[in-house]
Amino acid sequence: MRAIFVSLSLLGLLFPTVMVSAQTMGEPAGRIQLDSRLRMNDIVTVGTHNSYKQSLSAAELALIASRNPKAAESIDYGHRSLTEQLDAGVRQLEIDVYHDPVGGRFASPKGPALSGRRLPDGFAALMGEPGLKVFHIPDIDPHSLCQPFTACLAEIRRWSDDHPGHVPLMIMINAKQDASPLPGGTGALPFDEAAFDNFDREVRGMLPPGKLITPDDVQGRYPTLRDAVLAGNWPTLAQARGKIWFALDEGPAVVATYRGKRRSLEGRVMFINIDEKSPAAAYMTLNEPQQDADNIRAAVTAGFIVRTRADANTVEARANNTGPRDAALSGGAQYISTDYIWPDRRLGDYQVRLPGGAIALCNPVRAPGACGGMALE
Repeated sequence: MRAIFVSLSLLGLLFPTVMVSAQTMGEPAGRIQLDSRLRMNDIVTVGTHNSYKQSLSAAELALIASRNPKAAESIDYGHRSLTEQLDAGVRQLEIDVYHDPVGGRFASPKGPALSGRRLPDGFAALMGEPGLKVFHIPDIDPHSLCQPFTACLAEIRRWSDDHPGHVPLMIMINAKQDASPLPGGTGALPFDEAAFDNFDREVRGMLPPGKLITPDDVQGRYPTLRDAVLAGNWPTLAQARGKIWFALDEGPAVVATYRGKRRSLEGRVMFINIDEKSPAAAYMTLNEPQQDADNIRAAVTAGFIVRTRADANTVEARANNTGPRDAALSGGAQYISTDYIWPDRRLGDYQVRLPGGAIALCNPVRAPGACGGMALE
């Protein structure tokens, strides 16, 4: 078959030019060999930021801009459905969750009422049920592509079950505790240990053990999770394909609440963003690919998994600034998040994808050249 040449320099990367042929891509022996040799921290792939987020209406944005123009500009983006994102090659999703143990707390957001946007039929009924809810900002940005959290999980599981060969899918979680920016609005409830226990129950209720990669799976018989990571005990790609893992991206106080008095993360669903010296260290959020370049490379080399961002707050897309994107793609972070898996044509052509249509490649820091020109997905 005719070989397809893919030059990674198209994105300004530091990788060498590689050759991918349809024959090689479809050869089971090559894939099996790679899958048995590489581990789940030996990849690079692309994900989305606030993956559930719908675009705001012009009236809603105008309302926000009347109070804070910069804030309105920063949240003027949205995504297609989770399924469409996954079909397009997204392998990291980010979901914001709000604690709502009784139900109904967020059923009447003020922003749509003030701007005249009609909420979907059934919105109040969905929001009236107890359980975690999914949206961006109380009152002013309450729209979600999936609601409640268990519906997001159900959609992700359906897609994963239909695509069992996918590289491990990372779900990054923000446990939101924001106040409403509107006077008289409804802010978030705190995430205490009981709320996090409920989070773990909701995940385990939707995803069976064989679908999950948990901290216990990585730690194995090592004294701590960090020990396991430094020893290279992440699952192989063969073991990790078709599976899903969760990471809590929060500050030290919230992470400490989730961890509790555990030495590492025994019994928990999520990995946590924590200092590399902690016994619970396995994952890190380092969102500035240029400023954090040395830290990202050091963490990835040591064995940790890192998520970074190619863009934020619509700034790079508006300026067509590809510097952070290119630094992210070449810097070693395994998961690179963007708001622009597809371009926003209102702003220009800015987009973040791996070269040559690849969904996952060998990591440029951990496994440069290991794939021999073969995409991992």
